[in-house]
Amino acid sequence: MIRVGIYGGSGYTGQELIRLLLGHPGVTLAAATSRRFAGVPVAEVYPHFAGLTELVYTADSPAAMVEKADVIFLALPHGICMDLAPQFTRADRIVIDLSADFRICDAAVYEAWYGPHRAKELLQEAVYGLPEIHREALRRARFVANPGCYPTSIVLGLAPLLRSGWIDPASVIADSASGVSGAGRDPQIGSLFCEVDGGFKAYKVAQHRHTPEIEQELSLLAGSALKISFTPHLLPVKRGILSTMYATLNREATPEEVIALYQAFYREEPFVRIGRKGQFPNLSAVVGSNFCDIGLTVDGRTGRIVVVSAIDNLIKGASGQAIQNMNLLLGLD
Repeated sequence: MIRVGIYGGSGYTGQELIRLLLGHPGVTLAAATSRRFAGVPVAEVYPHFAGLTELVYTADSPAAMVEKADVIFLALPHGICMDLAPQFTRADRIVIDLSADFRICDAAVYEAWYGPHRAKELLQEAVYGLPEIHREALRRARFVANPGCYPTSIVLGLAPLLRSGWIDPASVIADSASGVSGAGRDPQIGSLFCEVDGGFKAYKVAQHRHTPEIEQELSLLAGSALKISFTPHLLPVKRGILSTMYATLNREATPEEVIALYQAFYREEPFVRIGRKGQFPNLSAVVGSNFCDIGLTVDGRTGRIVVVSAIDNLIKGASGQAIQNMNLLLGLD
């Protein structure tokens, strides 16, 4: 049985990793760390695990985690994982990093948006973990940079159009709305119930840190550098991301033709569901799952295409995708 460890297991993504891994038939969850809850049973921190696991949070050092686990998930904030990942990769462990530390290939771009990078030598070793786009590279990987939640929803929504050349890359705009869990479990005034309930607002307009990650992956699909106008919004719900993307078509196309393009592109992808003509995603249909639902139409009046995608930000946007990547690396179904 493959032993799995979670470094930083008490946040929302750590909780989802625990939930999904406990039901995984091919692995055993050997350890989960938490500085705040070291020595406390997981089921006390998250009571819904009562009767499902006797796992206790630990304060294991990286060396101790290496002894316990063959696969290590890093579920910690950016800036921390860059110091941990090299210790695990040197020990020949499979590493799946859910932070932003290794998603951006260009160190200068990372530093412009996040700050100094202390493990630049590993940037080229990390494979960007979007299975629907990078499956073959992931099969050979030992170190995965798990994508961000907004980038997952946007890249999957636009990939068929950019790969086929059907849209003008310079015309892409994306508006995304996320549930409050995207801000993490640490208490923040902006995430309090009284601040969020009944509201809906844009935030970090034209400066969100996921922007360079989105541009990196869309540029690869387009075959040339592109820039995107990306505006995130905060929804008064716990979880889920709904992204609406707009682009100018390079050719005449009917909604039926574009839907057929998407169906062909994702025909072997079990977690991407393409809606029929006139059908658009609803967060309620994807929350709790690893699905990405996509709906689209052609606006004949403006010559633009409109694509809507929906994911659970904690699953397909984080922990579920991380386990999907692990399965690819290990040759599991």
